[in-house]
Amino acid sequence: MSTQESSQKFDTVVIGGGINGAGIARDAAGRGLSVLLVEKDDLAAHTSSASTKLIHGGLRYLEHYDFMLVRHALIEREVLLRAAPHIIWPLRFILPHHKDLRPRWLIRLGLFLYDHIGGRKLLPKSVGVNLRSHVAGAALKDEFSAGFEYSDCWVQDSRLVVLNVMDAAERGCDVRVRTECTDLTREDGGWTVNLLDRYTGERTTVRSKTVVNASGPWVERTLDLDEEHDANHGVRLVKGSHVVVPKLFDHPYTYIFQNKDNRILFAVPYEHDFTLLGTTDVEVQAEPGTTDIEASEISYICEAVSEYFSTSVTPDQVVWTYSGVRPLYDDASENASKVTRDYKLDLDKRGGAPVLSVYGGKITTFRKLAEQAVDMLMPELGASAGSWTEPVPLPGGDIADARFDDFMQSCAQRYPWLDKVLLRDWTRNYGTRIEQVIGERDDMTQLGHHFGGPLYELEVRYLIEHEWARTGADILWRRTKNGLHCPEGTESVLDNWIADRFDFSREQ
Repeated sequence: MSTQESSQKFDTVVIGGGINGAGIARDAAGRGLSVLLVEKDDLAAHTSSASTKLIHGGLRYLEHYDFMLVRHALIEREVLLRAAPHIIWPLRFILPHHKDLRPRWLIRLGLFLYDHIGGRKLLPKSVGVNLRSHVAGAALKDEFSAGFEYSDCWVQDSRLVVLNVMDAAERGCDVRVRTECTDLTREDGGWTVNLLDRYTGERTTVRSKTVVNASGPWVERTLDLDEEHDANHGVRLVKGSHVVVPKLFDHPYTYIFQNKDNRILFAVPYEHDFTLLGTTDVEVQAEPGTTDIEASEISYICEAVSEYFSTSVTPDQVVWTYSGVRPLYDDASENASKVTRDYKLDLDKRGGAPVLSVYGGKITTFRKLAEQAVDMLMPELGASAGSWTEPVPLPGGDIADARFDDFMQSCAQRYPWLDKVLLRDWTRNYGTRIEQVIGERDDMTQLGHHFGGPLYELEVRYLIEHEWARTGADILWRRTKNGLHCPEGTESVLDNWIADRFDFSREQ
């Protein structure tokens, strides 16, 4: 199929619909720039939906002397908690003291720094705990009698990406999913960008003054589309895998376990009925997006947490797994676990055609990364609008005083007919946008087809019409985690249902 020349011109084309691309598109659109965001798959289809789901400073990074990274992350932790209290909420972590590993005084020192270097205001400080009497001690082996309790936050990672893209679109950003950038050419002081619509096979060309390469694990491949590029940096591809098992404990605390290989693993209450365990650090050379969890990783996770839990965790208990490839900035570390989680922004201005490439980064610091990235682009565009995102809530996050429990109670009073599980899930997923989901409906019979579990047609249509969901997997595993709660085979049922009712080839 021939390429069609488009008359569309943009200030910037952002390549990559993960958390960094989403954040940059939102920030840029909010400063009045004309922005096109393209993602070859679904939003958050890869790395950004495969995290441990934590907004955290990174306690273990203190051992690597990444003090500034931890400080910045801790500051951002509270910014994000205010911006999206529906999808981000506080967690208390239990760190059992393992006598054969780090000494107690070292942990106390680390937690003291963790409490103070980030200007903590919203979250309670760390304390020592007696695991003989603490509720979290009951699930552990008797040898773990003492430990520590501290604060970080949970995040619904893929929804964080989607909310940033929603906000970008509402500020004028052109969003195109399942659209691949196939070529980049410097021309007349700007860029010619070739795009492939993966639904129709149609090829189009747009013009842009600048390009942002936020393609994560594919950052170097995207640069290779520009024949003139001369990359100064690289990435280390490190796979992180997680497993989900039926819940191992019946309390709200998250465990952080030290391991003999100097790594740590988390055991997190997950989706009400499950426990999330992870993560691994395995350096990979394979094509990003094709790497699944290996049996050895499942065994590693199970054996590592079984060192602590009184009841062993075994691979046959695993009900779901996921893996993602982290595009870590290559700082020449010998050990994958020691590669910095900080980011690097590289601006190449050759030929008067700026391209900004993003290397590394972590979910917690995405907003600051985006702010700095757009700050770097503004002079190249002759623009001067300043940063704006820090005090502004994400869609659905405009909850009074960020008091989510009060908000959910008010929704229970407003929608007394709504099933309690749906009320819990919808207030968490959509915050104040629950009004858009429900509209004028006032009875469960008005929610449309029931796909099983907590999934109804009303929510499916909302996700397709407002959040760029296009497949069953988009709905069950990224916009929600209903894949854990719906009957087997629901994904194919959804795919067929969507195919019969929507024609996405007409969108662009």
